[in-house]
Amino acid sequence: MPEPDFLITFPGSYLPMRKFLCLLVFLSTCNTHAQDSMSGTQLLENAIQYHDPEGKWAKFYGQLMISAERPGETERITRVLLNLPAGYFEVSANKDGEEITYTIDKGACTPSLNGKAAISKEDAVTHAIDCNRGITMKNFYSYLYGLPMKLKDSGTIIYPKVVRREFHGKTSLVLKITYEPTVGTDSWYFYFDPETFALQAYQFYHDEAKNDGEYILLEGETMVSGIKIPKIRAWYNNKDNAYLGSDTITDGFAL
Repeated sequence: MPEPDFLITFPGSYLPMRKFLCLLVFLSTCNTHAQDSMSGTQLLENAIQYHDPEGKWAKFYGQLMISAERPGETERITRVLLNLPAGYFEVSANKDGEEITYTIDKGACTPSLNGKAAISKEDAVTHAIDCNRGITMKNFYSYLYGLPMKLKDSGTIIYPKVVRREFHGKTSLVLKITYEPTVGTDSWYFYFDPETFALQAYQFYHDEAKNDGEYILLEGETMVSGIKIPKIRAWYNNKDNAYLGSDTITDGFAL
């Protein structure tokens, strides 16, 4: 027995159920095509509007406490202090009772071990203390924890085409990014929620043909100084999906 063609009542009109459902499908399809036709620049602007609606990243002055989990290793607690207007960065990592700190003030790096700037050659070797490492950590934290706002930095190449893709259980709008050779050589893909434009994941390749590099899945958010920063980052290899570790923001506040 065929299902009855129920009527949905709107003010001043009647619409058969089957026609109403067809209309919903049509409107949904139109919305999907509209989002897929969004340019890369438009998608990035929408994502920044979601994460940093008041444009506070450029003046960010705050601190993050991050718990790092790595397979087979003890937990590492890292304190990251960023003062972007002053050009000041400080990172302090505590693992197995030893605290290593790098302070970078307007490009000048000062390392310390357990609060002491005088570090013996033996301790420097044992704990791999080197200012090149400190600068790498500055670039790492200021880039990844400043996403997606950092994608507007000079030297960034935004691909105009946005595609819709299923990525690890979530539907995403995908933005491809590369960089001018003087900035970087990796290819990056950023995955955004199609409805809210929240950053869901990102992925990079050194050589995409080799399927090398890693992908990072994001979960939860921490609000710091009016900015929505992803709370948990879980890292995996592109090639074999091997789990590499997780970084979790346990606390964050403006200074």
